[in-house]
Amino acid sequence: MRSPRSLPRALPLLELGGLLLVALACLVFQLRLPGRLVSEADYRTVAGWLRAEARPGDAVLLFPWWSERARLYLPPELPVYGYLGSDKDDLSAHPRVWVLGQPELPRSDEADFQAAFLPQRTAVGTSRRAGNLELTLYENGRYRPRRFVASEAYAKARVYLESPDGTRRDCPFDGRVHRCPGPPHLYVAPEWHEINSEPRHCLWMHAPGGTQRLVAEFDGVPAGTELRLEGGLIFEYASHHDARLSTTYYGVEDAARGEPLLEIAQPPGLEGMQKASRALPPGEPRTVKVWVRAENPDRRQVCLDVFALGDGAVVSREGT
Repeated sequence: MRSPRSLPRALPLLELGGLLLVALACLVFQLRLPGRLVSEADYRTVAGWLRAEARPGDAVLLFPWWSERARLYLPPELPVYGYLGSDKDDLSAHPRVWVLGQPELPRSDEADFQAAFLPQRTAVGTSRRAGNLELTLYENGRYRPRRFVASEAYAKARVYLESPDGTRRDCPFDGRVHRCPGPPHLYVAPEWHEINSEPRHCLWMHAPGGTQRLVAEFDGVPAGTELRLEGGLIFEYASHHDARLSTTYYGVEDAARGEPLLEIAQPPGLEGMQKASRALPPGEPRTVKVWVRAENPDRRQVCLDVFALGDGAVVSREGT
């Protein structure tokens, strides 16, 4: 039996052996890595295919989501999606989705990607390869045409601060934003913000505080559609649990009837994109009030959007 005194003398040898194994694994990884990477010529080949074959309304989804270098080469008119969780995104604004994949990259899990992405999607034609890049076109069965988008119609909105007794203070439009009286963060305009890792182009609507609401009023919201409200608190603010923070409320109501249509309550600590929807019956277009409020506005930076969605359309199966 080995003497206990010999164990300390053996430890340096064990450590050396462990270091050698790690070094060998790193060497093998580095030797294999060049064969998994993508050349500039490969990116340019894929970009040429997309310029020739993409249609208005198409989008590109990156797999894995962190393979961001592709953005430098793809046609600028094509929206490109790649963020933590984008595999599950409905991408419902796009009737067709091009998946630009690098399945040979380390830590890319194609089975998990397909489990999240493939439901309600159908491949069009076969995949094409340019080096280690793989490009596949899919019909998007989750597509819902937008018949109204608040962030696109914001310039024609009527924006104001509203008190419970109905009194209003207007937020004039200066050609870029609707600027409200009070602190500089009280305005309404479309901006890019991150909501729980997801980049969103949405309406900045910071709660004014107290019992006041910040309201954006829109005409011409079509009936016979699905009215959908999506929003959340930006960056890390949603994760804060401080006792003095208050629940943020935002919603949509019928301006003529005063009827609540949608409402979301987001308490401190609730992260991610919040969603609510309902069917609007057929009839005349509506005027709706999109609003936000929070008793304590500290770290209640809301970015939201409202859509009127039509039925999903059948996508042409013409070849690419």
